[in-house]
Amino acid sequence: MKRKKKNKGPLHPLMIYVLMIFIIIIISGFLKIIDAQATFYSVNNITLDLMPRTEVVKSLFSLSGIKYIFTSTVNNFANFTVLSNLIILLMGISIMDKSGFLQTAITITTKKLKKKTVTFIFVLICLLSSIFGDLSYLIFMPLGALLFYYGKRNPAIGIISSFAALSIGSSINMFFTSSDSGLLNYTLLASHTLNSSYTIHNLGLIGIMTVAVLLLAYIITAVTENIIVKKLPKYEFTERELEEDIVTKSEQKGMIYACGSAFIYLIIFIYSIIPGLPLSGALLDYSQVNYIDKLFSVNSFFSNGFIFVVTMLFIILGLFYGIGVKSIKNHHDFCDNLGHSLDGIGNMLVMIFLASAFISIFKESNIGNVLVASIGGIITDAGFLGLPLIILIFIGVAICNIFVPSSELKWYLLSSSVVPIMMQAEMTPEFAQIVFRFAEASTMNITPLLAYFIVYLAFLEKYNQDRENKIRMVDALKLQLPYTLIISFTLLMLLIIWYLIGLPLGIGAFPTIS
Repeated sequence: MKRKKKNKGPLHPLMIYVLMIFIIIIISGFLKIIDAQATFYSVNNITLDLMPRTEVVKSLFSLSGIKYIFTSTVNNFANFTVLSNLIILLMGISIMDKSGFLQTAITITTKKLKKKTVTFIFVLICLLSSIFGDLSYLIFMPLGALLFYYGKRNPAIGIISSFAALSIGSSINMFFTSSDSGLLNYTLLASHTLNSSYTIHNLGLIGIMTVAVLLLAYIITAVTENIIVKKLPKYEFTERELEEDIVTKSEQKGMIYACGSAFIYLIIFIYSIIPGLPLSGALLDYSQVNYIDKLFSVNSFFSNGFIFVVTMLFIILGLFYGIGVKSIKNHHDFCDNLGHSLDGIGNMLVMIFLASAFISIFKESNIGNVLVASIGGIITDAGFLGLPLIILIFIGVAICNIFVPSSELKWYLLSSSVVPIMMQAEMTPEFAQIVFRFAEASTMNITPLLAYFIVYLAFLEKYNQDRENKIRMVDALKLQLPYTLIISFTLLMLLIIWYLIGLPLGIGAFPTIS
């Protein structure tokens, strides 16, 4: 009797992370043997002199490297903020979903809208939400899945499009964010090596950023509807799930309860972040100068407590809606609803554990920093001017971003090279920063070193109906690749057109030095 061969299927995402960890360990050992290193320059705050600094690869294929892995892995997982923030937010989303609030709210707001319109509005909100920092990933990916699920569409559409918009929007936003403030400091410092009196307006990039956000919202929507939707398998709904949703008077009453209580909560919260009023501004960090830094600095009460603020808003919406429609009748119902979205997340926790280990090990190896510093040297030595220089920097930063997703770290390593060389080519520091931001945006959604990539992969797996075939990391990347290719080309063309025409970047800023 012949035995049937079992279909082993694709390599499990967990095994991919394990494999990548071993590869990084071996590569770091090899690069250390050949003494791989790179020199970059940082600017002295006082003298404005360029100080040479050297980045070297640390070998993890050694006794000290193995010790680091064994002693730090558990602590890195325990301190991995993605995990704790995700669990807390899922409790708020749980009660909104289980009480029926989300289904009713989505039905009311989207019932008369076309599918593409819903996608466009959702993508635009995701792009703009980067003002709230990395927490927007944890808020909008699960909400995106439910938005499309209750819209009788594949939930994966919401996960894929939201991750693309959120990762790209982390670098492109019409609002001046705390990240922009940090980058601006490096840009100014680098510009002062050639012109110590150079100043930059906080709204110096608002013009081109506004155009980019609206353009990207349209492109991401078009890619989602015309490419991604066709790549995904048909999502199977039960007959009950496909029934037309009708909002009853009881549900309308629940929405009034929910929105009324949330309005009161938001008024109190907003008052707490407005400085200068009686007893207001309690959540701000007054050691900072700029308002955006007061709001989002490391020591800000708002920044540290924002995840809890959002979770409480979600809980209030779900609780009072449940009271209104009587889906929550007692404290037992309330407590049970809190854990609804946490059911079956064991696999997600294991994936986050291995992802945290991989990211930590790669950072410890310092391979990314050496690569970025090396590319900075290539840009400096190339001797390009004009359009060739813009294209070289764009491609170089896009590559760097795959290995070092942190914007501030990349710009710390690159700004002292990129800003002066662009100023010598008659281009402004503001334009140097916009080229940097556009370039990193183009590949932010395809780097596994982005901490939230694993959350994206985990949610895709959660809504995968084909349980025999796991969603591979390659599959997750392939679904993001159309966004990367089209958006990279679009952003590069936008930079070239802006440079050639000489349009203002924002208030008091132009591509070229007049």
